[in-house]
Amino acid sequence: MSDSFSATMKTFFVGADTPIDQADTANALLQILDPEDFAALAPHLTRIPLEPDTVLARAGQPIQDVCFPEASVIGFVDVLASGQRLATALAGREGFVGWPLVMGNDAWPHEAIVRAQSGTGLRIAAADLLAVMDRHPRIREVLLRYTMSLVAQMGRTIVSNLIHPVDCRTARWLLLYHDRIDGNDIAITHEELGVMLGVRRSSITDALHKLEGVGAIRGLRGRVQICNRAELEHMAGETYGFAESEYARLLLAGAPG
Repeated sequence: MSDSFSATMKTFFVGADTPIDQADTANALLQILDPEDFAALAPHLTRIPLEPDTVLARAGQPIQDVCFPEASVIGFVDVLASGQRLATALAGREGFVGWPLVMGNDAWPHEAIVRAQSGTGLRIAAADLLAVMDRHPRIREVLLRYTMSLVAQMGRTIVSNLIHPVDCRTARWLLLYHDRIDGNDIAITHEELGVMLGVRRSSITDALHKLEGVGAIRGLRGRVQICNRAELEHMAGETYGFAESEYARLLLAGAPG
C-alpha cells in the first residue's frame, strides 16, 4: 500500500488494541473461514478506514499489506505507459485486495483505489498472512478460490470490451458497484465510468441516457441511482452474471471446511 495510506493507518489506529471478532467482520471471505483458521489470522488484523480516492496499491511497488474490505468498492486499474488508466475488475466486502501475493507475486501488477463510499477494511501485513497460510492451508485455498472468481470477472471485462456496446458495459459496471454497496445510490462520475470502460465522456453520457430512458437508473450530480435493477440486468445481458455465478460456486457452495 502507498506510504501516505500507511501513515494514515498508523495515525488512525495508534493505541487501538481491540481484538477482531469473526462474528463482527463484514468481509465475506473472513466469515467463510473455519473459526480455527480465523483465530490464527485475528491477532494480525487491524481495522482501517477506507476513504474514496485512497490508493491502496501502485503498480510495481512491493506488496507489504493485504486488505479485506468490509465496505467500499476497490477498483483494480492497469496504468499504461501513456498514462491511460483502464479498469479490469472490482472488489468489495466479498473479496480482498492482495490476491497477487497468494499466487506468488511480491509486487503489485496494478493500481488499487477506493471508490464509491467510505468504509472500513481489515489490514494484515503480507509477511504475516504468508506465515499464517503456511500453517493453515485452508486459508490459502479460500483466497485462491476467490482469486479464480476474480479472474472470471477480468475475463468477462476483456470479452465485453471487445464485442459489447457501451450501454451494455455501462450497465454491467453499475451492477458491479451496486453489488458492493449499501442502498441504491452510487457515487460515481462520468470520468470514472470512462476509466472503467476506456471510452470518452460523451459515450458514457449517451449510455446513461439510454439506461435512464428504460427506467433502469436516474442520473444525478456525481452519482447514479439504481431505479430498476431487473431492467439494468436485462440491459447488461451476458456481460453480467458469469463471474458472480463462479463466486457462488467456488466460495458459497464449494468452500473448503
